[in-house]
Amino acid sequence: MTVLPLNTLEDDGKAGQRLKEEKRIVVSMKNIEKSFAGIHALSGAGLTLMEGQVLGLIGENGAGKSTLMNILSGVLRRDGGEIWVQEKSVDYKNPAEALADGICMIHQELNLMPQLSVADNIFIGRESRKGPILFRSRDAERAKALLDDMGVAIPVGMPVGELSVAKQQMVEIAKGISSHSRILIMDEPTAALSGSEIADLFRLIRQLKENGVSIIYISHRLEELFEITDSITVMRDGAYIDTIETSSSKMEQLIRMMVGRVIYEEPKSCSRVGEDAAVVLEAKHLSSGDIKDASFELREGEILGIAGLMGAGRTELARLLFGADKRKGGEIFKDGKEIHIRSPLDAVRHGIGYLSEDRKELGLAVNLSISDNVSLTCLEEFTHMGVVQGVRVKERVRQEIEKISVKTPSVDQLVRNLSGGNQQKVVIAKWLIKNCQIFIFDEPTRGIDVGAKSEIYKLMNALVEEGKSIIMISSEMPELLRMSDRILVMCEGRITGKLLIQEATQEKIMRLATPCQSREEAWN
Repeated sequence: MTVLPLNTLEDDGKAGQRLKEEKRIVVSMKNIEKSFAGIHALSGAGLTLMEGQVLGLIGENGAGKSTLMNILSGVLRRDGGEIWVQEKSVDYKNPAEALADGICMIHQELNLMPQLSVADNIFIGRESRKGPILFRSRDAERAKALLDDMGVAIPVGMPVGELSVAKQQMVEIAKGISSHSRILIMDEPTAALSGSEIADLFRLIRQLKENGVSIIYISHRLEELFEITDSITVMRDGAYIDTIETSSSKMEQLIRMMVGRVIYEEPKSCSRVGEDAAVVLEAKHLSSGDIKDASFELREGEILGIAGLMGAGRTELARLLFGADKRKGGEIFKDGKEIHIRSPLDAVRHGIGYLSEDRKELGLAVNLSISDNVSLTCLEEFTHMGVVQGVRVKERVRQEIEKISVKTPSVDQLVRNLSGGNQQKVVIAKWLIKNCQIFIFDEPTRGIDVGAKSEIYKLMNALVEEGKSIIMISSEMPELLRMSDRILVMCEGRITGKLLIQEATQEKIMRLATPCQSREEAWN
């Protein structure tokens, strides 16, 4: 199959004009079926992708989006249905066959080799060579020309592992373009990006679209779809539901199509916690390499939101409280008494549980069962003469996960086979079984769908109604305004403002979150 590279389209004005005028179907998937161990993952799934189109693909976790895209990209074989790519029927046996037809999938967990350079990663397996001799300087020139063409400034000789996540993602996209891919699948591309990085990614997507590249864009951030997509395909329970034009769709409509029900969270109009509520945790003048003189209070039954831009120090503050990072100065008090937290074990002993933003890396052992994960914090309670009493462990874990409605056939289910929302609930269960009274939630709903978000919100509200207290870090402004009783705002390692929920607005939060010099220029 002949495929035009990106720069060819830019140079040939007539070719670009033809692409704009003669849109055609480049991918058609109909009635796709896929089962695992007799359980239907897909039944009647499909989509249609046009040339030069950005197609949003949405659905709750477990709706079948990734399975469908893994079939299109050759990772999985379908059990039934039809796939047409560039007007020919296909049945890819592996990703190499799909790539040869111009299909490249950019996974949420990037597939790069951190020790190799940018140029090496872009052209790996397709190096400039003569026999066993590699011409690395030629590949470096090709890589630089490609990145310049994309409008991306990245040193091509730098090891990929030293780049930010956003720039690694640009390298992954460049790798796809370098293989002349005309169909890109982007799976949650903005999950770990800041606002400015998202803007750069969207600029590149628009450029690719102008040059006739077709993009399938998977995201749980529905607001992004209205900015970047042309149409949106909705899946539910492994099946195709509908495709609608973005310009004529509404957020509530998409949510209803995704979950099959109306989800509405009552906005927070006032704090549920008064100033006379007991202070359960107090930080005084905390400092580290990234945190500068941070002081605040957390009250019983309160959700204390922490807002700030990427790099403001929110996660670093959480890690200080939990003993994961070394504290240089300051004091921490629990129930009025000073406590000394030098490690996460000390924090757990004081009834503090931490749900990290990267639950798969830092919060879960995904290759172990639900039972193993939940019981990790309290195995000593179920150990007799050095032997873990497995039956007691499983029964106690079963009770905990039933309380918070983890959807699973058994506590023996491997955590990696759960949806993102249920994985997050397993982390919560791990701290509930330890009877923690204070929870630190770092990006509690990152990477999970609106239905699962609603369940996490209800669970958080239930925890504080029981008298537990929550510190919640979130990059989503609506989430902070919906869930918090008070909001701390951070900027450059400092707490720059404390807002009661009834006085908090997005404008006030952004003003306090903006670096001081820029804040003065913008608002004075």
